[in-house]
Amino acid sequence: MNEAYSPAAPRPASGASASTMKMLMGFLVAFMVAQTIGTTLFCLYLHMKMDKTEELLSLNEDYIFLRKVQKCQTAEGQKSTLLDCEKILKAFQDLQCQDRGPSKGQPKFEMQKGHEHPHLMQKNKTSMAEEKRQPVAAHLAGVTRNKAVSVLQWMRTTYGPADSALLSYEEGRLKVKEAGLYYIYSQVTFCTKAATLAPFTLSIYLYLPMEEDRLLLRGQDTHSTSNPQCDLQSLRVGGAFRLRQGDMVFANVTDSLRMVYTHGNTYFGIFKL
Repeated sequence: MNEAYSPAAPRPASGASASTMKMLMGFLVAFMVAQTIGTTLFCLYLHMKMDKTEELLSLNEDYIFLRKVQKCQTAEGQKSTLLDCEKILKAFQDLQCQDRGPSKGQPKFEMQKGHEHPHLMQKNKTSMAEEKRQPVAAHLAGVTRNKAVSVLQWMRTTYGPADSALLSYEEGRLKVKEAGLYYIYSQVTFCTKAATLAPFTLSIYLYLPMEEDRLLLRGQDTHSTSNPQCDLQSLRVGGAFRLRQGDMVFANVTDSLRMVYTHGNTYFGIFKL
């Protein structure tokens, strides 16, 4: 018998297609989730990075400002045309004033010594000089000489002041290095002998190299004695005078060979009023 030919029915492909679609959708979902998580983490990282960068920039600005302040405290920085040192230092002083007000107990920022602005340094020196000013004075003792001298010679003593910064001693003369009102004094002890008719004179002069020396003080003694050996006498003079910078003063006597130089008897001094 002849059987009727019937073509084979095609195999259904719906199962494979559905599986592929499921895999594709799962991949897309996983990709989107991963992308969302990655984007979120990147945003968090970027935000933290920006905060850190902003903090570093703030610190860097403070550092640059302090570097400018330090630069302006040097002579080189003062000459620079790229820096407005007056404005920078004013801003720095304002910051110090703000910090000093509310927090008096906290330590203040202090500029390093040796890098201070010349104007501030001068003000600091002036205030310190007013607070801790040492007297400008010198007290000298007489030096024995075996021959007559026209200018009495002196030496520094361990018990007397000698401000070498503003006073100097040069060959019997005291030189002032700062103009002002000074008190000058001197005492000499000498030997008075019998039959001495001329008075013994102590004089203090202002030394003037280009003209005749100017007499400032003078003392005289006309004491006579019957003692053929020696009677001790003393002369003392003193007065206030306005001296210029560089002026020099000295003392002399009529007869330096009659001088007595034992401790405390003969001296010469000056101090600023």
